[in-house]
Amino acid sequence: MANNYLNLIKPSSKWKLVASFTQSLPNPNLFHHFSSTPHDRSYLKKEQALLSLFKKSYTKTDVQQLHAHVIRSGFTQNLFVVGKVIVFCAVSDECLMDYAVSVFEKIANPDGFLWNTMIRGFGRINKVDKVFCYYKMMLENGHIVDNFTLSFLLKASGQSGSVLLGKQVHCSVVKLGFECHVFVRNTLVHMYGMLKDVFVARQLFDEMPEPDLVGWNTIIDCHVCCGKHKEALDLFSRMQDAGIRPDDATLVVALSACAALGALELGRWIHSIVDERFLMKDVSIVNSLIHMYTRCGEIQEARRIFDKMNDRNIVTWNTMILGLATHGHVQDALSLFSSMINKKRVPPDDVTFLGVLTACSHGGMIEEGRQYFNRMTNEHNIEPTIKHYGCMVDMLSRGGLVIEAYNLIKNMPMKCNAIVLRTLLAGCHMHGNIELAENVRRHLLEVDPDHSSDYVLLANTYASLEDWNQVSRIRRSMAANKVKKPSPGNSFIGVP
Repeated sequence: MANNYLNLIKPSSKWKLVASFTQSLPNPNLFHHFSSTPHDRSYLKKEQALLSLFKKSYTKTDVQQLHAHVIRSGFTQNLFVVGKVIVFCAVSDECLMDYAVSVFEKIANPDGFLWNTMIRGFGRINKVDKVFCYYKMMLENGHIVDNFTLSFLLKASGQSGSVLLGKQVHCSVVKLGFECHVFVRNTLVHMYGMLKDVFVARQLFDEMPEPDLVGWNTIIDCHVCCGKHKEALDLFSRMQDAGIRPDDATLVVALSACAALGALELGRWIHSIVDERFLMKDVSIVNSLIHMYTRCGEIQEARRIFDKMNDRNIVTWNTMILGLATHGHVQDALSLFSSMINKKRVPPDDVTFLGVLTACSHGGMIEEGRQYFNRMTNEHNIEPTIKHYGCMVDMLSRGGLVIEAYNLIKNMPMKCNAIVLRTLLAGCHMHGNIELAENVRRHLLEVDPDHSSDYVLLANTYASLEDWNQVSRIRRSMAANKVKKPSPGNSFIGVP
């Protein structure tokens, strides 16, 4: 068995870690002649040496080498040692759950910690069926469920999007008496937030006598994820009134709510807190600040913060490029993209190209947009999504190339949605192509039949051609189908 694991390791490097381990032992020959018991001093020393090496293991290869060493040393049933292999597989960025399963299945009597680790690992890769399969096996093997088990199950339920599953686990939490456990209660709130049931999430939160910082962050984040941005900022204010000091996670979520509402003054106040606490080196916070300022139209302030950053990640570049593009700073956005690719050598992703294509669309740069769209797939191996096709349709429609935009829609590898079709319908209205407008509206009736804007756009297209009979026909059709505008328009003006 040991040889099978050792074969996974490259011949040139597989003995480096082993050699390091054997040299660290009081007597390296003990590695080859192990006959000790768990109570022997040699066994304990070898165990400690193994555990210390696990602390220095950062890659899959390192752990595979150590696992081979564990097998050769006779530690395969030492739950503490072999558990280190499973923990690495479950929590590392690579999330090597297939490898974890192969190790776990060879353990005669895994303890509750190892069962929880397997459940946690499958939850991280969103394999909800595996999460509950191992949970069932855990119960069948007579292990007691604890707060960690339930928290991992609740998180997996939220990821599944199943309200029914979430409520079933919630029932288990109550039956097992964990509803007042702070860790479990916070995860319950988080689960209902993921399921977009902000009412139940808020009810569970309000029942907590003294919510901790994690609880406040969770409920604020729930409201932001559910689009309740004003309520999120109200909770942020209540949190401070309760004497809870916000941390970096709180500030990131609060800035996201400010960006959505255009609450510039509150965003600036949070910026002052960030400066006061010397948090400007935290990339996630600075990214949130840039996002907030771009959404509020303060492009110069966002760019000033961006230019001062020493460490930028892909989110930083994407936020700045998209912000510049959205506000019409087309050349700045494209110049920043070139700098990202050529000077900084940061590989772009699909969001980067959304910003680039948005810039081309707003700048009327049709040929450049075509080139970037082709580069995305040919040079960077990024498959276009419906949003990328939407940007291309918008760009072509603005430029009057509505027929080309329609052909692009017909050749998309995915089903077209109502947003892209409405973009084309708006282009037909702008350029007076009534024949194509009628065709696009027929497609829209199949996708979203009762949207008022489709009738209005088509009627306005006929009106631009002074075909009042057709305008009247569309208006009568709208009335006959009882189509109404879902909600009145409104504007928001911030008063300092």
